[in-house]
Amino acid sequence: MRRRFWIVALMGLLALPTGCPGPEKPPVQGPVFRVAEADLPRFTDDMFLDGLSEAVRQSLAYLQRVPADRTFRFGDDDYPASHMIRSMERLLAFIARKPAMGEIDRFIRDHYRVYRSAGRETTGRILFTGYFEPLLKGSRIPEGPYRYPVYGRPGDLAVVDLGQFSDKYEGERIIGRVSGNTFVPYPDREAIMEGGAVVGKADALAWVDNRVDLFFLHIQGSGKIALTSGEVINVHYNAKNGRPYRSIGQLLIDDDKVSLEEMSMQAIKAYLGKHPEEVRRILNHNPSYVFFSVEEDGPYGALNVRLTPGRSIAVDRSILPLSALAFIRTEKPLVDGDGRIVEWREFSRFVLTQDTGGAIKGPGRADLFWGSGPYAEIAAGHMRHDGDLFVLVLKPEGD
Repeated sequence: MRRRFWIVALMGLLALPTGCPGPEKPPVQGPVFRVAEADLPRFTDDMFLDGLSEAVRQSLAYLQRVPADRTFRFGDDDYPASHMIRSMERLLAFIARKPAMGEIDRFIRDHYRVYRSAGRETTGRILFTGYFEPLLKGSRIPEGPYRYPVYGRPGDLAVVDLGQFSDKYEGERIIGRVSGNTFVPYPDREAIMEGGAVVGKADALAWVDNRVDLFFLHIQGSGKIALTSGEVINVHYNAKNGRPYRSIGQLLIDDDKVSLEEMSMQAIKAYLGKHPEEVRRILNHNPSYVFFSVEEDGPYGALNVRLTPGRSIAVDRSILPLSALAFIRTEKPLVDGDGRIVEWREFSRFVLTQDTGGAIKGPGRADLFWGSGPYAEIAAGHMRHDGDLFVLVLKPEGD
């Protein structure tokens, strides 16, 4: 899995959502419920469909690896993996015809069941945030400004599946290490960064020149590092230290350093850039720490398939199955030539549930992968907008 602590974890849980008002809050029907035909949205897409085809193929690659009878639950309905595969293949064949928007809307209405995520209890809507793939500068060895390590997984880090000890703990895990005859929590961020807690236990995959950028690499869960040798490597989430996530964005708000209205990744970086004497304290406020691996391709999500910019989203997998076709309505930024956001504009598009996130919990949260580059960084850093999330599954025969 990725990340797995993204930019959303910095902002999505702290900032008040902005954006256009949505429909009235739907009646409480559980975290995911089937939508009546009369209440279906209009299915339109603001992107070229080539990216959708690629994202669907990535979900198919995952589905073809799991047992054909594995079930995927949507609301009160269960579907085997074999049906999920047919659902994706039917969509791929349709997209290959290069349909017009009106045809897409009719196709979904005629052939797919539509489910809706219930959203937050207070509003019935989804809070959308974003993440992206950063590019850092680095070196294979610690030299000059390159003195902040990007660590691989430590040899002494262990994950315990509590479900093996009692059914009541099924699905629960703890992360730590063995110390003598005791299993203890793994060292926190401060102990790792300041105290050398993993020196000799974890390999440094690279050394980067900026401590703050490294912190945000941990938040995003994956990225690229341009090395002094001219090589560019892909680093991806491998493990975490098991410590709880604490938001440095919330810390800055609580300390009256950055206002709630101004909070973004960019605002955090700007504040830390102007107050280098506070960087260590603020970053160590978050005890969670991520370990990486080097991959040939990527970035990869929780399904170990490539994420597609603008088409992959992170959700709470305990609420919505991963790999599923989804449809979202929210807002995106329009940016001028100087990188300033001019306005936020409504959009809708088809996406795939291919990732998870440390801050993406419950039916009222989702995180959109924007890709890489300046626009992706701006959009991911500022996005915290309300919207709606639907999931779609091919109707069973006879439905």
